[in-house]
Amino acid sequence: MLRLWALAERPAFPSCRQIHSSVVANATATTSAVKWTPDSIRTGVIARKRGMTAMWDDQGVRFPVTVLQLEECQVTANVTTVRKDQSEYHAVQVAASDRPAKTATKQMLGHFRKAGVAPKRIVKEFPITPDAHVPVGTTLSAVHFVPGQFVDVIANSIGKGFQGTMKRWNFKGLRASHGVSVSHRSAGSTGAHQDPGRIWPGKKMAGRMGGTRITAQNLAVVRVDSALDLIFVRGCVPGVDDAHVMVRDAKKKMVSLSRAHQAKGEYEKVLPKGVNDLPFPAGTQELAKALPPVIVAPSLRRSPFIPRE
Repeated sequence: MLRLWALAERPAFPSCRQIHSSVVANATATTSAVKWTPDSIRTGVIARKRGMTAMWDDQGVRFPVTVLQLEECQVTANVTTVRKDQSEYHAVQVAASDRPAKTATKQMLGHFRKAGVAPKRIVKEFPITPDAHVPVGTTLSAVHFVPGQFVDVIANSIGKGFQGTMKRWNFKGLRASHGVSVSHRSAGSTGAHQDPGRIWPGKKMAGRMGGTRITAQNLAVVRVDSALDLIFVRGCVPGVDDAHVMVRDAKKKMVSLSRAHQAKGEYEKVLPKGVNDLPFPAGTQELAKALPPVIVAPSLRRSPFIPRE
């Protein structure tokens, strides 16, 4: 059971999703004067999946959430590569979870020393737009994501070993009554006759299940705790507890949708309802100091006891 006693001891703060206020703007002015646009793609973060719990919204509706925690997530490099077609590839390399120096290779120790950060357990890079580079050594915070926005969570799913067709592909199985003898959960026919005389590639059959890279898309951020670096996302995410996951802005409900609304001139729909702006190019620990330690997104549900206008 996930222990959230530290959250219960915190004073209650008013619901707020507008984390980019005038105070935030002054805090970010020292790092970058570039403003977020619908054409901008920010870097993601590396977090640990700490487990699942439940929350209640303003209407008393219970919903499941997954708690993700950032562990010394820092920028270790900015990548710029020219492709064969002369286009440029831009990315931000992020590392997380400190590790003892004696357990890291000499090559990685030199890389971390050059970046000015402690040795890390995991290193990933996130593609970005040219205006979203982050200074090397910057420590990212949970306020990188605004409560109310949507994110994609990428991780390796839980491995389930060798499984049959009913569990792996949701096959119906054979009849459970007359006419079937000790093969109720078998796959049935898998091939044809002499023509083609073989099984087509890609046929759904028994095999190893799980343990693959999975992306859970369009998960809503409902709460952010900058003091403990916790991100509460609605729903479940792939991976076992304490596994590393990659969190980024949702490609469909954030990036693509923002560009589409911008092109149509629907500027009030560029960001999700209630979200005024995003920390750009990233939400850092310095930005978190200028904000409340706990920020909660108000419920998007309408009360059934209030008449519609």
